[in-house]
Amino acid sequence: MIEKHVRAGWERGGTVAVEHVTGIASGGGETARLAARGVTVGYGGRVVIDDLDVAIPPRVITTIIGSNGCGKSTLLRTLSRLLKPTRGSVVLDGDDIARLRTRDVARKLGLLPQAPVAPEGLTVADLVARGRHPHQSWLRQWSSDDAAVVERALAMTGVSDLADRPVDALSGGQRQRVWISMTLAQGTDLLLLDEPTTYLDLAHAIDVLDLVDDLHESGCTVVLVLHDLNLATRYSDNLVVMKAGSILAQGHPREVITAELLHEAFGLRAKVIDDPVGDRPLIVPIGRAHVRPDRMDKDTVQVRLG
Repeated sequence: MIEKHVRAGWERGGTVAVEHVTGIASGGGETARLAARGVTVGYGGRVVIDDLDVAIPPRVITTIIGSNGCGKSTLLRTLSRLLKPTRGSVVLDGDDIARLRTRDVARKLGLLPQAPVAPEGLTVADLVARGRHPHQSWLRQWSSDDAAVVERALAMTGVSDLADRPVDALSGGQRQRVWISMTLAQGTDLLLLDEPTTYLDLAHAIDVLDLVDDLHESGCTVVLVLHDLNLATRYSDNLVVMKAGSILAQGHPREVITAELLHEAFGLRAKVIDDPVGDRPLIVPIGRAHVRPDRMDKDTVQVRLG
C-alpha cells in the first residue's frame, strides 16, 4: 500500500529505492555518508529495530520522524555507534564503523543527544573547547589551531559574545546553540542531533532549526530526530518515516507526506495542504472535536475523513 512512499527519492523529483543501501547515490551521483545495513538493535532481549536498511545522503538535512517508541532515537544512537547492533552493520564514509577507532569516529561524526547537561559553572568557551578532545593526544596538545577552530565554531553558531558565560545561565535556545557549537568544534561536517528543539518554545525552536539550515547551506550533512511534523517537512530535504522499528517511507517531504501515510505511521487523521510560505506540504491534524457541527461556522468546508 505504501510502496510508492518507500521509493520516493531524496532529491526533488528523484526516485531512489531505500533498500539499495550499498553505494546509494543521490541525484548528483554521490554515495551515502552514513548507512545502516540490515541492522537489528534491542534492549534487554526486546528488539527495537529489526533488519533495518537506511542511507543518509550527503549535504542534505535528513529528519527521522515517527510515533513515540518507534525507534527513532535508537536508530540515531546506532548510526553514531553509541549502540552496537546485534546483527548487521553501520557504514561511515565507506568503512564499517565498528572497526574504526572511537577517536576517528568522533573526527568524522558529531552527536548531540537529547537534553545534554554541562557540568555546573562550566563556561561556554570551555564546553565548546571540549569538542577538540578527539584531536588531542600525548603528542599533540592544545594549539593555536585548536583555538581558531573553537572561535570559528562559536562564530558560526552566533554565540561568540557568550563565551565567558556559564552554560547553566543561558536560555534553552542559547544552550542548544552552544552544544551545536561544541559538535562543530570536533571538526566534522556530519552532525546527528537528537530532538534538538525539545523543551524549547516555538521561537527558540525556529532559531535552532534556522541555525541547522545555515550549517546545511555551508556543506554539512545533518540528521535530526524531530517530533513536530510541520517543522520536519519545512526544514528537511529527506524524511525517514519509522513505524515499529522499521522504515515505512523515505524521500523528499513533498513525495512522502500524504494523509494515507500519516494515518499509517501515526494513526493520525489529517489534511495535507500546500505550505503558504514554502514549497512543502503542511499537515493539518483533524480531531473529533474539529468536525463537531457546533464548532464549525457556516462557511466551513466539510473535511471528508477516512
